[in-house]
Amino acid sequence: MSDRDPKSSPDFWTNLYDMLGTKLAFSTAYHPQTDGLAERMIQTMEEILRRFCAYGMEYKDHEGYTHDWFTLLPAVQLAYNTIQHSATGKTPALVEKGWNPLLPVDHLKKNLLTIHPTAKYFHEIWKGACDTAAKCIAELKEYNKEMWDKSHMEPDFKERDQVLMSTLNFNNLKGRKNMRDSFVGPFTIIKLIGKMQWKSNSQSSFLGNTQSFQ
Repeated sequence: MSDRDPKSSPDFWTNLYDMLGTKLAFSTAYHPQTDGLAERMIQTMEEILRRFCAYGMEYKDHEGYTHDWFTLLPAVQLAYNTIQHSATGKTPALVEKGWNPLLPVDHLKKNLLTIHPTAKYFHEIWKGACDTAAKCIAELKEYNKEMWDKSHMEPDFKERDQVLMSTLNFNNLKGRKNMRDSFVGPFTIIKLIGKMQWKSNSQSSFLGNTQSFQ
């Protein structure tokens, strides 16, 4: 999977990958779904970390040194890998390794006669960091679901419907971008290809004749 970058699309790279038996799949402009899994994962982790950092977590060790939130990032990784995801119905650890890891708390001996105060303090900090990370992930899931439900209403188009087309991603239009019409048309849908794709009788100099659109 690669962007259409001059460094990766010339004949040299294409021929090299052909010899290696690797198939190149170049992405297209304005279509992030091409590499959607990676893009979605990166965006999700950024949002989780943003929430985690906002709590301003820090702690002091037994020598009095203050440690900031970034020293607790393993707690975020642990929480993410051990929480069930809606897409798979399983935890990432189970999907990747086939089993869920045991946590340190699973082996914690709770009947110790003496507990070192620093060890107890660090355990509380670590548990708090894990709980906070899990809370951040839960909040993000709820937020994403709410935003998705608001903004992703599939259009109920039918053949012969009249539709307008957004000019946002057309680069061959004349005039200043901020002075163009936001939509052109109307065009008649002559064939439905899928729920979000159709063919239109687009009689236009910049759209050509019959074309397929999403």
